[in-house]
Amino acid sequence: MSSQTETIRRVTVPQLRARKGADPIVSLTAYHAHTAAIAEKYCDFLLVGDSLGMVMHGMESTVGVSLELMIMHGKAVVRGTKRALVVVDMPFGSYEESPSQAFRNAAKIMKETQCQAVKLEGGARMAETIKFLSERGIPVMAHIGLTPQSTNIMGGFKTQGRDEDEWQFHIDDAIAVADAGAFAVVVEGVVEPLAEKITQAIDVPTIGIGASKTCDGQILVMEDMLGLNDWVPKFVKKFGAVGAAIEDAIASYAEDVKSRAFPTQDNVYGSKK
Repeated sequence: MSSQTETIRRVTVPQLRARKGADPIVSLTAYHAHTAAIAEKYCDFLLVGDSLGMVMHGMESTVGVSLELMIMHGKAVVRGTKRALVVVDMPFGSYEESPSQAFRNAAKIMKETQCQAVKLEGGARMAETIKFLSERGIPVMAHIGLTPQSTNIMGGFKTQGRDEDEWQFHIDDAIAVADAGAFAVVVEGVVEPLAEKITQAIDVPTIGIGASKTCDGQILVMEDMLGLNDWVPKFVKKFGAVGAAIEDAIASYAEDVKSRAFPTQDNVYGSKK
């Protein structure tokens, strides 16, 4: 008798795009294989975000993240997963110069990591690039609203759309990237009623982060929602207290080492008799 194991298939870009207006899309950032393997049990897609520069490497912003760093973490996440669609951020300076530059670097990311899509920041100004990539076989997730790579121009991580006069600008950004071929749009750090209007204005899913529950899906930085960071933005709900648990475990370990309570006989190897 032969046993058959069910083939695990990854979520595809068309499947994710088809979730517009359907069951909410669940997503988190992921930066390494172990946590990605846990998260994919519950997430439709995982984003290897350039936020890893701040979360994993202690940078002040995402601007210093290199293409090589994104590829390294992207490889780890893809290796750690079987089901979730994996999207890798294009870092600052890797796509803004021209559509050709964007294609070279996006192709490099996809070939070396084996991810299923890339994400880039910017609205109408990036529509030509999104169209160029999409027509050449590279699925693109867009990112509008608060775009972290532009915080030097914005003057920090500032909520967008507080002035209603700005709303049409952001709506036009969303329409431009959707029309250019983006299969989904991350909407970050915008006031709730604007995020709702953006979601209604386009026919591809919106993924909210600091936006609205009416978005077609939600994403958070995993370390934020796990409670690894003391300070988190207002839009983050801490679903765990992992930081405190890690500290308690390390403190207990240190105490056992100092008191010689560790290792015990259960933790050492004996010789042959």
